[in-house]
Amino acid sequence: MLFFSYFKDLVGREVTVELKNDLAIRGTLHSVDQYLNIKLENTRVVDQDKYPHMLSVWNCFIRGSVVRYVQLPPDGVDVELLHDATRREARGG
Repeated sequence: MLFFSYFKDLVGREVTVELKNDLAIRGTLHSVDQYLNIKLENTRVVDQDKYPHMLSVWNCFIRGSVVRYVQLPPDGVDVELLHDATRREARGG
């Protein structure tokens, strides 16, 4: 639940999601659920030359099980919040 809570705080921010098939999509995080399924809006493909068929996609739903990485905006990482949440989860509460 730690990551789910953290991603909920990033709704409305721009993120880059790299999939297991090497496709990287950048867009505005619209929503995320407990399975870390992600919905992006205003999307664009990072490598447009390699994936030209994706140029017409503006919104997408990404199943959590196909996500390799989520790159967060540099100012979107609240280290103290993560430390506190990690400590709470480690204690079981």
